[in-house]
Amino acid sequence: MLRGEIAFINDLTPIFDAYPMLMRSVFLIRHAKSSWDHAGLRDFDRPLNDRGERDAPRMGSLLAGLGFQPDFLISSPAKRAYTTACYFAKAFSIPETDIVREEGIYEASVQDILKLIASLPDAAHKVFLFGHNPTLTDVANEFSDMPIGNVPTCGIVRIDSSAPTWPELYEGNSKVMAKYFPKVVL
Repeated sequence: MLRGEIAFINDLTPIFDAYPMLMRSVFLIRHAKSSWDHAGLRDFDRPLNDRGERDAPRMGSLLAGLGFQPDFLISSPAKRAYTTACYFAKAFSIPETDIVREEGIYEASVQDILKLIASLPDAAHKVFLFGHNPTLTDVANEFSDMPIGNVPTCGIVRIDSSAPTWPELYEGNSKVMAKYFPKVVL
């Protein structure tokens, strides 16, 4: 009997099922494929290429179809990340003006992203965070049982947590629950 109780405590799924309002989810979303066709354009200003323009709305629709309604969207202000966020917002019928542009996501470290997550509003339980590699891959690996070699362009990693507040989220109460990569799911 005690063994079963311990397994229940260590497995977050039954807790989430019994108390879904306790679950927090952060979706790490790497920007869609960007263009290198414009010589002299700053990295920050690079737009999406044709594949990025195709994948971003499809991945947004995929999440919408799975029933994940975000409470908060936060994006790097870099053109390729913000444009990706706009496609996701459209899939969820969220005005682009509701997307928060956070300067600190562009060229952020893992610690920068973790601090940003800790500062999220507690009323938000599902957050979409749009950013860049290698940082998003490194953040995902902080919460993954199996190493993720690379979050591809427009790839999504969902981290679920039983943390009662965002500042309390850490690898002991949170883990990667799903990965949605365009070449696999589209």
